[in-house]
Amino acid sequence: MASRPDTDDYLSLFLNDTPMMDVRAPTEFSKGSFPSAENAPLMNDEERHRVGICYKEKGQDKAIELGHQLVSGDIKAQRIEAWKRFIASHPEGYLFCFRGGLRSRLTQQWIKEAGINYPLVKGGYKALRRFLIDSLESLIASSEFRILSGRTGTGKTRVLQQLPNPVDLEGLANHRGSSFGRQVTPQPSQIDFENRLAVAMLKATHHLGGPIYLEDESRLVGRCALPESLRQRMSEAPLMVLEQPMSERITIIRQDYVENMLADYTARDGGVAGWLNFHDYLLSALDRIRKRLGGERHQHLRMLMTDALDRQQDNGDLGGHDRWIQALLEDYYDPMYDYQLSQKKGRMVVQGSPATIVDWANR
Repeated sequence: MASRPDTDDYLSLFLNDTPMMDVRAPTEFSKGSFPSAENAPLMNDEERHRVGICYKEKGQDKAIELGHQLVSGDIKAQRIEAWKRFIASHPEGYLFCFRGGLRSRLTQQWIKEAGINYPLVKGGYKALRRFLIDSLESLIASSEFRILSGRTGTGKTRVLQQLPNPVDLEGLANHRGSSFGRQVTPQPSQIDFENRLAVAMLKATHHLGGPIYLEDESRLVGRCALPESLRQRMSEAPLMVLEQPMSERITIIRQDYVENMLADYTARDGGVAGWLNFHDYLLSALDRIRKRLGGERHQHLRMLMTDALDRQQDNGDLGGHDRWIQALLEDYYDPMYDYQLSQKKGRMVVQGSPATIVDWANR
């Protein structure tokens, strides 16, 4: 196989979802990496920690020497096998470490000794991250945004996907943005969220072009914070307001937060544990807004929700959920939304059904 050169073409790596092998330690990877990166570390956390201390106390040469002692024999053979598996699956990929220095060069050398040439990303994680931070700020400043708003349960995310150039903030944050928005799988770290957002914005700009469509979000989507500059631009952008009848909104909420969430918990945890975790998810989401609901209203909704869950468990009947969903929408979410919308009246460019919004956006 002809050897490919090392690269610093960060843009094409991200636009093409080029597979990347992150050879940093697992703890570094878990704090933040890139959507197309997989962790195949040169050193585990403990080995890296010991080498780091040695570097501080005795300098680079001694640290390298210790690294070779710690990663040798069977351990070294296992690491090389993991790299070979990655390369076999992703012959078009690249490897990187923190700064494109010692660890990626050593990984590259050991792979070469095993008979394979595999290129690295110059500058490593640090350069890739800096590229994304700078790109994101520049795209936020220069892009045209259009914001899709609408009351809770109107199915904004579903409509967003039908618009010409969407960036799904809730998808990137793996959270639906409300008290009930938690998903079965954990949210990304803040750094991972920012990296995902930057990559999505690069693709929206380079692949499709034109205005970028975003769903109206507050500063936090779960625990992922939107960049302040993006919040500012979103607060000035034209607003499309999606409307749906109450019956349709109840159906959408029931599908998203009852049927789909139970299916997700069951798939992850099995029947009994899945049901218990789903049951706990719904009640604890309601409990989180207890203060804002007030004690009496919270208690009434909790009773309706518990009854609905009992009915569902006894005979699979989902109808009981409609009562608490409607009450929560009418008494809690709608008044809050109507107040927020009244502050944004001057920005509204279109208002109506999913078809109305999609037609307007595609004109």
